[in-house]
Amino acid sequence: MPHPTPQTVAELTDAVLAGAYGPDPKDLAVTSAFWLYHTTRLAGGDVTYHNHYLVLRSGGSFGASSFEAGELAPGFCENASGHSLDKLLHHESVPVRTAALDAYLARTRPHRDAADAADAADTAGAAGAEPVPLPAGTPEVRARARDASIAGLLDIAPGAKVALIGVVNPLVEAVRERGGVCLPCDLNLRATQWGEPVADDMTEVLAEADAVVATGMTLSNGTFDLILEHCREQAVPLIVYAQTGSAVARAFLASGVTAVNAEPFPFSQFSADPTVMYRYRAAGVPA
Repeated sequence: MPHPTPQTVAELTDAVLAGAYGPDPKDLAVTSAFWLYHTTRLAGGDVTYHNHYLVLRSGGSFGASSFEAGELAPGFCENASGHSLDKLLHHESVPVRTAALDAYLARTRPHRDAADAADAADTAGAAGAEPVPLPAGTPEVRARARDASIAGLLDIAPGAKVALIGVVNPLVEAVRERGGVCLPCDLNLRATQWGEPVADDMTEVLAEADAVVATGMTLSNGTFDLILEHCREQAVPLIVYAQTGSAVARAFLASGVTAVNAEPFPFSQFSADPTVMYRYRAAGVPA
């Protein structure tokens, strides 16, 4: 059955609560909840990345959101297990609602099942899901492979300006290797590894961009809807690199998202063994 075509995250949430995507969320429980504070400094770099994650498991899938320091206390997880997804979809915290929405959509249509093209065609406009294996190895090896996969979703002419909203230095490098000019934007970094200034106002980079790459954190910090609307109105390709919120981002493939590089939990930085990502393209977007 075709799904609705949401224009905003709130519309998607309302559709889920109304049963448009499958079972009633009040009948699906969170079986485990955990809060992660994770830092990374890649070899040869001088930037330490600080990341905070909320992860909710429901059934055989995980939903996740990222958030800023202090936005959600670890104590939230103390009583979250056992709550229905319906309850958490009404929570006052945006990161909690995002993780619950991601858990619901990942449970009802797991990425691993969407690798079947017939199933993926019913996943809100996706033309198919392409499994992309990440090799075993060091964080640097896995990060380069991951970011090459993300940049591979860009179909750009040499010299095209690519807004990168949520900066990871290997991804800056991967965009350059495809001939793009990177316009970095991040709330926490002030310069790239090569000393280029990083904007903290996304409207600056969006105004210049020929294409946009945004991370899943935009879903939980409230900026995703604004980016999506801009890209729709300006007919600018929007690629979402989603560790957190990957199933949520996938739901917008029929309403402005061009492609998604989905990396469900456990994320690449939490394993040294081979793992799998899933690349989606909107219907009609060539591989």
